[in-house]
Amino acid sequence: MARDDNRRDRRDREEAPEFADRLVAINRVSKTVKGGKRFGFAALVVVGDQKGRVGFGKGKAKEVPEAIRKATEQAKRQMIRVPLREGRTLHHDIEGRHGAGKVVMRTAPQGTGIIAGGPMRAVFEMLGVQDVVAKSIGSQNPYNMIRATLDGLTKESSPRMVAQRRGKKVADILPKRDEAPSESTQVAEEA
Repeated sequence: MARDDNRRDRRDREEAPEFADRLVAINRVSKTVKGGKRFGFAALVVVGDQKGRVGFGKGKAKEVPEAIRKATEQAKRQMIRVPLREGRTLHHDIEGRHGAGKVVMRTAPQGTGIIAGGPMRAVFEMLGVQDVVAKSIGSQNPYNMIRATLDGLTKESSPRMVAQRRGKKVADILPKRDEAPSESTQVAEEA
């Protein structure tokens, strides 16, 4: 009896982080058989916790809700963690590729919003990014666009990760900010 309670508690804890999901594409596929055609559905879903974790999945079934459920389950299983700057944008500009799909993602100042098309927008919204400028170059296939976006996001590294890899402090890696304005700006203001 106690073992069942422990299992139930563990399951509740695993499902505790609430994930948001977004249906990106649904496709009707048909199979020709002896008596005619059999129709099925393929769903593409992006799942994220809007705090730096995101994943995508695809599911196929005879019914739409079942295909979506399968895709959501698969997306939750293959989530990746992405470091975000100030919890709102990327640390640096990145490119991602998958097949013929190529995407360019650029960091953006606060208030920019998500400037990205279709499937890429779903990934950024589920990830929790608020400011980003992204462009898809090449394939418009939603599967390839999402895979290319996630490929780029896996290359994202924070200053802390770079410092750890190089065996330095974060302060050594970040550019120094000048406290006093330089002489050239003071002369320009006086003129």
